[in-house]
Amino acid sequence: MKKWNIAVLGATGAVGQEMLKVLAERNFPVGELKALASKSSAGKITHFGSKEIVIEEATDASFNGMDFVLGAVSNAMAQKFAPAITAAGAVFIDNSSAFRLDDNVPLVVPQINPDDAFKHKGIIANPNCSTIVTLMAISGIARIRKIETMVASTYQAVSGAGREGIEELEAQIKSEVSGEPKVSKIFPCQILSNAIPWIGSELDNGFTTEEMKMQNEGRKIMHLPELKVCCTCVRIPVMRSHSISVQLKLDKPLSIAEAEQAIATAPGCRLASDIDGRNYPTPLDTSDQDLVYVGRVRRDLINGDNGIALWCCGDQIRKGAATNCVEIAELLASKA
Repeated sequence: MKKWNIAVLGATGAVGQEMLKVLAERNFPVGELKALASKSSAGKITHFGSKEIVIEEATDASFNGMDFVLGAVSNAMAQKFAPAITAAGAVFIDNSSAFRLDDNVPLVVPQINPDDAFKHKGIIANPNCSTIVTLMAISGIARIRKIETMVASTYQAVSGAGREGIEELEAQIKSEVSGEPKVSKIFPCQILSNAIPWIGSELDNGFTTEEMKMQNEGRKIMHLPELKVCCTCVRIPVMRSHSISVQLKLDKPLSIAEAEQAIATAPGCRLASDIDGRNYPTPLDTSDQDLVYVGRVRRDLINGDNGIALWCCGDQIRKGAATNCVEIAELLASKA
């Protein structure tokens, strides 16, 4: 079996660490593996399965000889290193939003639009975490009906803000117990015992950058250029796994039984018909695994026979980020 040389760029962050974990779990045929991060992290030890790996400082020369580079860095860092990665002949599978809407860069969820991955010119973009979870949940329906509009409300875990988001909630929990003042640096206000309907920065239309990703990325991934989406993104005090409430307007009627069958047979999805007597998933049900769980499938009372409402949950660090990147690499490797 051919082995592939892989670099994880941003290996010390929450997503970068998960990329290393997922590569090992899925037995990806790794040859040389580089864990790359900032100069301040160079020399530290991380792990790939049972092996210890020394973290290296990321430089333009780091990518020579690599086949795939899995990116878990900021937009600025992704843009900085992209030319060196492509010049080295590696495929850059980037988790930032830097290239997602670039017409020359495929935006890929392997279970939905795998063929797009092979149109790359050295860079493939990984979609937003909430976009991936939501589109996975509706992918089965999208195969049998055209989706015209979608209303989505996301309930996003603090880990969506990275390791610092988790640490801030943990610190506020400790402060609640000790009676000390709670400090908010990562989120705009206290996240403990709260819900913050604001993720990203404000756009001219009053929506946030995070909210518009659902429409803009959804159109590109599902090849639905006229798809209309109204999205509200809410941060909640959950450590891991995003949840989304979704209402769909379809071009033709669809029965609930047909919708549930489509969801149940969609790759990467699980119809949550009975979880401890519940017909709905929760973040705890879906954390630290790769399936997107879908439940509460019902008739949308606004759009009638053409409307479906559902609830879904998925681990945004795994399927919403790290696992999706690794699956893209697996897809390319399988056809090489």
